[in-house]
Amino acid sequence: MAKSKETFGKKEKEKKRLKKRKEKERRREERKAAAAESGGGFDSMIAYVDENGNFTDSPPDPTKKKKIKAEHIEIGVPKRVDEEPEIRRGRVEFFNDAKGFGFIKEIDTREKYFVHINGLMDDLRGEIREGDMVTFDLERGMKGMNAVNVTRAK
Repeated sequence: MAKSKETFGKKEKEKKRLKKRKEKERRREERKAAAAESGGGFDSMIAYVDENGNFTDSPPDPTKKKKIKAEHIEIGVPKRVDEEPEIRRGRVEFFNDAKGFGFIKEIDTREKYFVHINGLMDDLRGEIREGDMVTFDLERGMKGMNAVNVTRAK
């Protein structure tokens, strides 16, 4: 006579699986009943946005609807308007003639900006010294803002 293929462990696993399935079915039925009681379903989950951007339960009033032309909608970054670069005043904190670079400290903000010999105007090349008062423009460089168009202040 052969042994039964169903062992005690297999029977227990099957019982647990059936119990889980029944529990899941019971919870599903409870959720359905609760949704039916609350008058819910999909309609109770919908939220509307009013003209002020607030969430409401009622749909928006069509009389308050505004017409917007597609041409007035800006997508992306607005185009830059060519502006006059702001001329800044500062003092040369450090300048190395041999290497051709230095730093300028702005008077108003006390910020330090890197300056290269190529950023000096032709009349200043070789004549700039530490402590000189200068005017300059700013330009974005690889590691931050650089002083360009540097001239001696009058």
